[in-house]
Amino acid sequence: LGHTGSMADIRSVTIEDVAAAASVSVATVSRALRGLDNVAHSTRQKVELAAAELGYVANPAAAKLAAGSSKTIVVAVSNIAGWFSAQVVGGVEAVLSEAGYDTQVMGVAGPEARRHFVASALQMHRRVDGLVMVDIRLEPDEVDALRDTDIRTVTIGNSYPGLSSVRPDDISAARLAVDHLLQLGHRRIGLIEGMPDDPMRTEVSWRRREGFEQALTRAGIVVDPDLLHTGNFSIEGGQDAMARLLALAKPPTAVFAISDEMAMGARGVAVEQGLRIPEDMSVVGFDDHPLAQTVALTTIRQDPTASGAHAARWIVEDLRDDACNLHTHEVDVELVVRRTTAPPC
Repeated sequence: LGHTGSMADIRSVTIEDVAAAASVSVATVSRALRGLDNVAHSTRQKVELAAAELGYVANPAAAKLAAGSSKTIVVAVSNIAGWFSAQVVGGVEAVLSEAGYDTQVMGVAGPEARRHFVASALQMHRRVDGLVMVDIRLEPDEVDALRDTDIRTVTIGNSYPGLSSVRPDDISAARLAVDHLLQLGHRRIGLIEGMPDDPMRTEVSWRRREGFEQALTRAGIVVDPDLLHTGNFSIEGGQDAMARLLALAKPPTAVFAISDEMAMGARGVAVEQGLRIPEDMSVVGFDDHPLAQTVALTTIRQDPTASGAHAARWIVEDLRDDACNLHTHEVDVELVVRRTTAPPC
């Protein structure tokens, strides 16, 4: 994945602390400390005084990250070990390498790391040309702050006013998966979703759950909360979720997992417990992971490598043209029917 970094060594005083002390927004602090013209003189003085009193300086991690090259794009990912993130990074790196840019990859695993990362980005704006943020949920003031910098920013998986974005229509894509099961005749369908109490509030998870619930509701089926379980976007999580579903007095006849890794874990547990796939249990995933074809998994196909390439290409083009254009791209998806789905017995 290239260079990885930790935000753990960032000093405790952040740009949010300065904003609170000066009673202004984070975006205003960013503009004031960077010397931009659209800040009142009195406000600039108030911000500079608060920063001085708190001892706010650019943190060492950000300085270290920014020191290498002026032609650097940072890719921030919420799940740095995941297959999806790796594919996105691969797409970004391929485009940037050809264009002569460096790629820096950073894991941003929770709200505190995200706040520190955004604060760092504001401080290293002269050394980093662009940001690609993968499945990272931003707060409104963070969106404002990034939008007000000259760093070209593209989000993948989430979308915000004023920032470029790449993502599928996750609600429609999830409906496509569940409609396939409904058309086969399934009426008791389980869901293996993302993370319990997800601190990052990732849009992917709740949007795919929304699509699942919409499909059932349109079919006149009441959503049964006993059939909704979390799988943490991992094979192990999918295994645990399927074990819980099969332990019910009335298990589902089909399961939709919102990632292939969870779907493959779920399928494995069903087979271990003596169920036939797809005669006794149908399973649908999402992504079309390379192993999905190996296990004949029915899934929703998308291309994360292409998503990363889209994001990188926009940044390079904007930098080349000295522009800050707003781009949006809806990723194509398709249902790929293999051998893990069939009518219920």
